[in-house]
Amino acid sequence: MLRLSHVSKTYPGGVRALGDVSLDIPTGLFGLLGPNGAGKSTLMRTIATLQPPDAGAITFDGIDVLRTPTALRQVLGYLPQEFGAYPRTSAEAMLRHFAALKGLHGQDARLAVEQLLVRTNLWGVRHRSVDTFSGGMKRRYGIAQALLGAPRLLIVDEPTAGLDPAERRRFQNLLAEVGQDVVVILSTHIVDDVA
Repeated sequence: MLRLSHVSKTYPGGVRALGDVSLDIPTGLFGLLGPNGAGKSTLMRTIATLQPPDAGAITFDGIDVLRTPTALRQVLGYLPQEFGAYPRTSAEAMLRHFAALKGLHGQDARLAVEQLLVRTNLWGVRHRSVDTFSGGMKRRYGIAQALLGAPRLLIVDEPTAGLDPAERRRFQNLLAEVGQDVVVILSTHIVDDVA
């Protein structure tokens, strides 16, 4: 269970992005729906320990997220709105690198990477450089990277941006499948993504 208690965040200049947010999010798929600028990404970055809140508390399965962010990061999968990739590096090589960072090595890493390339429909382009991918392919690569290491908390920020309708449906089905066992938080401004 992910628990947020009275979480607030105000940026310099007085922009209040979060005001006294309290939520309990159990295992399953949880959608944050709102227009651009509503504070969804701020909430996601705060939960993912990328920025501290001004006030409040966040816990996940007994982990005090604000006091021990490293403990959360060990069980976290995160797909931000924007992410980069090393130039001239294949999707498979990049995923193997991230697998090593997540503590997966040898046969375990190889199997995890192969399964995720298949699940995200990237197996046929696994030897291509990620920086040559289309926008939709990069999103699918990001999804594969976020799922490495079997996270117990998966945060995906505007994940269907740039995906065509068929890929959007495939991704929604993948999130629903993953959400049967873990906490998945999906932020979007697209009503169909959470419908």
